[in-house]
Amino acid sequence: MALIPFKKKRPCVPVIPLSGLVMSAAVPARRGGFNLAAMSRVLDRAFTMRRAKAVALVINSPGGSPVQSALIASRIRELAKKNDLAVLCFVEDIAASGGYWLACAGDQIIANTASIIGSIGVISAGFGFDKAIEKLGIDRRVYTAGDKKSILDPFRPESKAEVAYLKSIQAEIHDQFIAMVKKRRGKKLKAEDVDLFSGAFWTGQQALELGLIDRIGELRPVLQDQFGANVEIRVIQPKRSLFGLSPSGGIWDSLFDSLLLRLETRLHLMRFGL
Repeated sequence: MALIPFKKKRPCVPVIPLSGLVMSAAVPARRGGFNLAAMSRVLDRAFTMRRAKAVALVINSPGGSPVQSALIASRIRELAKKNDLAVLCFVEDIAASGGYWLACAGDQIIANTASIIGSIGVISAGFGFDKAIEKLGIDRRVYTAGDKKSILDPFRPESKAEVAYLKSIQAEIHDQFIAMVKKRRGKKLKAEDVDLFSGAFWTGQQALELGLIDRIGELRPVLQDQFGANVEIRVIQPKRSLFGLSPSGGIWDSLFDSLLLRLETRLHLMRFGL
């Protein structure tokens, strides 16, 4: 009886795409966006996969919710420590704002020379309609208990005190973002804080020189270089509902949500010239 020769098992690297806007937990994650609720099972599965030598994240995100960015990054670090696995973050088109927060969860950040990296800051944007409704002869009637309950109402003239209050909240979140970057990048950073944390963004090549990323490269060549030419690259994604429809809404609700998400994503990307 011929013996079956022992076959060495191939090393495996689970790959998790993080693409689109980082969405608030108040908004169900849809195609083109994600949050911790949508990614939790995917992360658990990737970090507990047999033969995994590391976990790779492929990031294409202009940011979004700072809370969800922080929660996802924290979960990644927790699982990496628990399962003793390195995390490699690959940036394709963009890792900006919350997208860069996610990238900092990696032990290595690898990007293309033309990738957009950075935007370490906080932004709030909106419109003011007070002059428009005045011109149209429309009265705005709002009744509150609590003098700050209608703060930043777009139908009232802008208040310096309310803007100052918003900026104080932004400053606190910005400090949290900066602390995360410094904790994860440490002595790798090669520029002054005033430049790195101004909200500016750079190409992958410039980000390498600033210490915001570790190397220039692409997913498959880097993984083959580190784990061998026969490494198994296994992409893991959350399950989608049939035809991308929302489980709680009909086709028209889903189409409307999809259009809004596309518009919001487009507006975020336009800030980076994409």
